[in-house]
Amino acid sequence: MTRTVHPIEQESFRRLRSRLDTSHLPPLTRAVVERVIHSSADLEYAGELVCDEDELLAAHAALRAGAPIVADVEMVAAGITTRPVVCRLKDGRSGPDLTRSAHAVRLAYEEVGPGAVWVIGCAPTALEELLTLDAAPALVIGLPVGFVGAAESKAALRASGLPAVSNISEKGGSAVASAALNALLYTELPGGSAAVPGSATTPSNKENSL
Repeated sequence: MTRTVHPIEQESFRRLRSRLDTSHLPPLTRAVVERVIHSSADLEYAGELVCDEDELLAAHAALRAGAPIVADVEMVAAGITTRPVVCRLKDGRSGPDLTRSAHAVRLAYEEVGPGAVWVIGCAPTALEELLTLDAAPALVIGLPVGFVGAAESKAALRASGLPAVSNISEKGGSAVASAALNALLYTELPGGSAAVPGSATTPSNKENSL
């Protein structure tokens, strides 16, 4: 994919890097960290994002092979402009023990099946529901926001062992979730498929902290 970068975006990244040294991070981890910070102007994300380079490499390959992308809400989907995105929130129905967002996750899984990239930036209950399914995701970007359930759902995601991007606090949101996904879509690795998960040039960084 060829993407034209606007001068304002170029200057934003220049200023970001003048305040924060990310040069020691492996390429996809760096891309995710920088684009999340770029979308939020919040340098604290550098110390609380949790991701793994091998998992990002596998998701990067899956996306280029056509893996479906699922978003929990339309605001996340709207931030992903280069690929079609499945979002079933409009079809979701709440019940006594089920939120509309959780039902939408069930509907989306019925549509896309295993191997999708899930981008959750709003509802903790959507992430909680995903963890109950045998979804076998290529990656879960779990960055829901809120004082009730957000941090806990992200901790559960990390404990699940699924390939994931998350953070350790209550903050998150649609903008940062779509930014993390866009980082994978926008980043081209040197040599195309030259970077291989587990290679010496792509160290694992599960507990990323700057």
